[in-house]
Amino acid sequence: MNPYLSFAGTAAEALTFYHSVLGGTLDLTRFAEFMPDAGDDADKVMHGQLTASSGHVLMGADVPASMGAPPPNGTVCLSGDDVVLREWFSALAEGGEITVALEKQMWGDEFGELTDAYGVRWMVDLTPPAA
Repeated sequence: MNPYLSFAGTAAEALTFYHSVLGGTLDLTRFAEFMPDAGDDADKVMHGQLTASSGHVLMGADVPASMGAPPPNGTVCLSGDDVVLREWFSALAEGGEITVALEKQMWGDEFGELTDAYGVRWMVDLTPPAA
């Protein structure tokens, strides 16, 4: 399963930011590419896909003005034993708000939670390396 995030005109900016944090490749398709009469939505993202260096896939788009406000996004969870998750947590927190500091929890993992500058919630769970 892959998260698909909805934005109100900030999809390109948000996905470009996530690309700067997570690396990999980013493909953005604008409404104007398929709908020449898209009007005010022409430069908005019809579909965006980030395939991170880790292989994780994150997708997103702007909701057209005719459809009203975008639905609230869920939470994106990044988990694994790669210490790069600490760096990602810090980078995603820039301009946002950390709600749970990334630190060791009672179950043994390092865990943290934040809401980024685009209003998207992230959970990071760093498992101890296998023995």
